[in-house]
Amino acid sequence: MIEKHSKESGIGLERLCSQDWMQSINTEYGVEFLEAWFQGNAYQKHRHDTYAICLTTTGVQAFTYRGSSQISTPGQVVVLHPDEVHDGYAATEKGFGYRQIYVEPALIFEALQSMCPHPCSLPFVRMPVVINRKLSAAIISAFQGTREPLAIDNLIVQLAEGLLEADPGCKQASFPRHLDMAALERARQYLDTQKARVVHSSELEAVTGLTRYELARQFRIMCGTSPYRYLLMRRLDFAREQLAQGRSLVEVALEVGFADQAHFSRVFKAAFGITPARYRALRSPERSQYASAGKKRNSNIRRRHG
Repeated sequence: MIEKHSKESGIGLERLCSQDWMQSINTEYGVEFLEAWFQGNAYQKHRHDTYAICLTTTGVQAFTYRGSSQISTPGQVVVLHPDEVHDGYAATEKGFGYRQIYVEPALIFEALQSMCPHPCSLPFVRMPVVINRKLSAAIISAFQGTREPLAIDNLIVQLAEGLLEADPGCKQASFPRHLDMAALERARQYLDTQKARVVHSSELEAVTGLTRYELARQFRIMCGTSPYRYLLMRRLDFAREQLAQGRSLVEVALEVGFADQAHFSRVFKAAFGITPARYRALRSPERSQYASAGKKRNSNIRRRHG
């Protein structure tokens, strides 16, 4: 049985271990690249609105997902679905490293429609830890390649193929008779531009021509989450960009439309599993320099022993 660390064990969430680091790159094409290394607790329970597809690179990664404890070792792939609560922690004192791709469900949905003879639903991989060569190869090549638009298009196709292989039943899943794809895309594009305020249902009704309830139903089918959650995550993504630049928590909270820092911190932690203060510390220039040095040392070790 995995022993999960607690604050009483001396490895609390707010304690920055000397070697913890995180590097994140957001593209303009609905994909985020994250590489990190942690000891002890990495993330408390949280949920995001994207697929999170992760390749464990070192150590033993552990997490709680859908009511059970899971572990992933180097070479295994973790697939976490939109709006599914999970956490993350090291199963051993040696810590763990991983490379992860966050991809918007709407992109996977669009790619799948071109692959399947009939309209199909978003894949749901029932075993969160898998051996899937298509997914692992996609992650490895993505971190070795460029972030150019055509490369991202290819990556999305590779991920969709891997998810389809892991959940072939999504091709037979019941599918609604009609989705207003143009209206849904207008809603998504509108929400993408509203990063600093609350949006009202009447605005989306005017943009899409759909009732708020029909929009909510169709939006979840394509994007894997509600319009509210989608907008909230876009605001928090913008907040992450500002925190990575070292801005104060109060300034960022107000800029992304929260009434105060305390509310912003609670919502941020619920979405990402760490507080804004810790995220800013992990993304500091000093941490980035440490991460680069650590990866270079690991590369030298592999060459010596390869």
